[in-house]
Amino acid sequence: MFNDIPELLGAGFVLLGIFALGYIGFKTRFPNVILYILFGVSLAGLLSHNEILHFSSEVAIVLLFFLLGVEFNTKRLGGIAKKIWSSGLLDVVLSLGVSTVVALGFGMDWFTAFLIGGVTYATSSSITAKLLDDKGRMANAETEYILGILIFEDLVAPIVVAVLIALSSGDAFTGVDFAILLGKIIGMALLAIILGQTLFKRFEKFLVRIEDEDFKIVLLVGIAVAYGGLALFLGLSEVLGAFLAGVMLAEIGKIERIESTITPVRDLLLPTFFVYFGTTISLGEGIPMPILLVVLILWSVIAKLLVGIVGGKLYGLTKRVSLRAGLSLCARGEFSVVIAGVAAGSIKIFSGVYIVIAAFAGMVLFNYAPKITRKIYGVPEKKKKNLKVPSV
Repeated sequence: MFNDIPELLGAGFVLLGIFALGYIGFKTRFPNVILYILFGVSLAGLLSHNEILHFSSEVAIVLLFFLLGVEFNTKRLGGIAKKIWSSGLLDVVLSLGVSTVVALGFGMDWFTAFLIGGVTYATSSSITAKLLDDKGRMANAETEYILGILIFEDLVAPIVVAVLIALSSGDAFTGVDFAILLGKIIGMALLAIILGQTLFKRFEKFLVRIEDEDFKIVLLVGIAVAYGGLALFLGLSEVLGAFLAGVMLAEIGKIERIESTITPVRDLLLPTFFVYFGTTISLGEGIPMPILLVVLILWSVIAKLLVGIVGGKLYGLTKRVSLRAGLSLCARGEFSVVIAGVAAGSIKIFSGVYIVIAAFAGMVLFNYAPKITRKIYGVPEKKKKNLKVPSV
């Protein structure tokens, strides 16, 4: 019966559900992202193949990272890259490497252990970025570091996905395949930089001439989706492509012109991503390997705390800010779902349960990060201003 529901009707129910849950979240101050994901999990059997919901969620995640990319022109991005590489490699070793070794210790074969390591590796870029925006922490001292780690993970995660897909198909993933994949990433980045410095250098003047706001929306969304789609065509992540599209346009004088046009569209569509994310998670019957699950959940939190505390210090942050960064990096999300899609049977169910728990635990830790930091380090002292007393 439910399978006969038209996709448009299902999408309408989803939008009404998003409104109701958003209102509840606003009134109770409960993170609405969690409510949206739970809503999606409850609808997994009904809407997991809804193409309208899938399409809107794809556009939403593209616009989210497009707007993030707009904040980073090539000069700022280059400065972050020089500072983030050591912390990023630490993240790979702790979150991917150690988790793989733990899975091997529980008797997994190399492929399954690496797959589980991949599921536990990347912080959810979408959840973290949304929470940074919702909680008004975009201007905080740790935000640049967090975004740098997310960008680094967004570069590594597609490589992990490609390796896993190649291994699962039975084909050998050679050094040549790795070099080709790396070449695609570098090529897309260089193309974005070149276009930003040439074709889009005077893009602001062109935007000013477009009086109709609807045409601006079509143009900017088209650029973001097209570059994200190009990344998918090349076997990369649309998130990476969308971010690079934003970097491409970050060279204009006033990025507010782009943000004011795209932000309302992003805000309208973004909840559908979290709902669709929930519909992709099949909890199945029972929880396989509960001891391994508990161990990996605990290690996942510890690993990201170390990435924040140790990596933040390498980046130049204070102890207080580094701890707050580590507590804000624990949520898992979209890349974990993509990697879990390579799995089958009990490993897929295991991965789904892990993602749900890690996403919720990460969001809770993010919300309480400032309070936990104040509890450990106390309330920061306000800087005294040097007041000059005029002489008489």
